[in-house]
Amino acid sequence: MYSVPEWLFEFHGHRCPFSVMGYRMGAVALRELGIERCYDHDLFIFSEMGVGHPQGCLQDGIQASTSATFGKGQMHKLYLGKVAATFYHPTNDAVRVYLRNEFADKIGSYEFFKLRKQGVAPSKVPSDVSQEVIDLVLNASDEELFKVDRIPDFKFKPVGASFNKAKCEICGEYVFERYLRIKDGKKVCLSCSGQTNVDALLNAPR
Repeated sequence: MYSVPEWLFEFHGHRCPFSVMGYRMGAVALRELGIERCYDHDLFIFSEMGVGHPQGCLQDGIQASTSATFGKGQMHKLYLGKVAATFYHPTNDAVRVYLRNEFADKIGSYEFFKLRKQGVAPSKVPSDVSQEVIDLVLNASDEELFKVDRIPDFKFKPVGASFNKAKCEICGEYVFERYLRIKDGKKVCLSCSGQTNVDALLNAPR
């Protein structure tokens, strides 16, 4: 049986199969790319997960196993609604790892998902019910869980690090310079400029 560290569930906030699946997906990607966990900024992940579906827990597992995190700017969401992610390393090409349809169909028949569909929060699912489906993921082979496609021509240029900041001339808050805009002759933040795309995220299809 495959094993994951107990701190994964502490980090994620509850016990569920998709955080485990994400941990394994990240491990498969590292193996396929021939690299170890990322401690700086040399691995980039493009998650195809969207919003509003429980499989999003997979992303915490990916971060836990690879150390390529949203906070370090290494993980990006594509909002495609698929249980898949592309892992890119500048000197080792890229791989796309995605859940097999057969396993998705199999796991969906378990009591855990029946309860979730009824609106039961994951932390409120009985522990034996959660563990049953977690064990299913842990007992599966990598080949049963995932398909892997190599993407040798994948290109991505990360945004360069910048420590330069200035105060918005309207709200007075610091903002990093690349996010400054000019409004009525003043240097302002995106929020004060009215150009923010937060509305697009908040009004995403439900």
